[in-house]
Amino acid sequence: MSILVAIEGWDVASWVERFQGLFPERKVVTLDEPFDRREVHYVVSWKHPHGALSGLPNLAAVFSLGAGVDHIVSDPRLPDAPVVRVVDEDLTTRMSEYVVLHALAHLRQLPRYLAQQRAGTWEDDRVQPAARDVRVGVMGLGELGRDAAAKLLVMGFPVAGWSRSGRAVDGVETFAGEAGLDAFLARTDILVVLLPLTDATRGILNLDLFGKLAQDGALGGPVLINAGRGGLQVEGDILAALESGVLKSASLDVFETEPLPADSPLWAHPRVIVTPHNAAMSHPDTISRLIADQIRRVEAGGALTNVVDPGAGY
Repeated sequence: MSILVAIEGWDVASWVERFQGLFPERKVVTLDEPFDRREVHYVVSWKHPHGALSGLPNLAAVFSLGAGVDHIVSDPRLPDAPVVRVVDEDLTTRMSEYVVLHALAHLRQLPRYLAQQRAGTWEDDRVQPAARDVRVGVMGLGELGRDAAAKLLVMGFPVAGWSRSGRAVDGVETFAGEAGLDAFLARTDILVVLLPLTDATRGILNLDLFGKLAQDGALGGPVLINAGRGGLQVEGDILAALESGVLKSASLDVFETEPLPADSPLWAHPRVIVTPHNAAMSHPDTISRLIADQIRRVEAGGALTNVVDPGAGY
């Protein structure tokens, strides 16, 4: 039984080395070399070329090397095998760090003060709302969203959460489905987006949605923090909302095209913080060990965990 490392955009050799070290008795192969497709029982994937996994008759599972799985499930020629997502405490913690950091940055007006520093101006008007006066809404209440919501509560923010299916989180007011979306948005000053990318969520961050956010909050306008997936957002609509005042500011870790093109207006926008899709980067050694543990568990007669629901897409 061999393991296929199907990766684009990352250092393939380093991942091969990790899995070979964890499974010295097996052959670890890559897409750019000849291999017996009948021998492949497991694939580890990050943005593999669509169709590259077809013709693997003995495939038992496809493991994502990142938190998202849209790069896998969007493959129209994906074999009929379980897709497994990464759930890692370290990754979850790093995401919550990012969310809390950026919520506090907008609460304390960091983009404004950085601009003043660059301009060499001193404008201290002493207007600083407290966290208790700024309502945060978390879209997406999976592992990442629930942990981020809990840590925002510790900072003193009133926190609400929205999900398609409806999930309860201690201390968090929750809303569900289309019926609950408008009410959720209307009470939100800082919108944190940790949704998976599916057909239902693609392009959900658009002008229509931004216009439903609270416009009367203590920050003087709503803030967007998207650390979910780039396909969730319409970047032209973000820029238009910033220009019109429908959005006050934004922190964006993900983009429609990555890397973010050099000519994107988002780079230089004074009220946008751009980060290079690194909000939650768990250590590769941790991820490879988690996948190895899953393989050993299933081969010992156990069940895979964190398997993607094909109907839901996550």
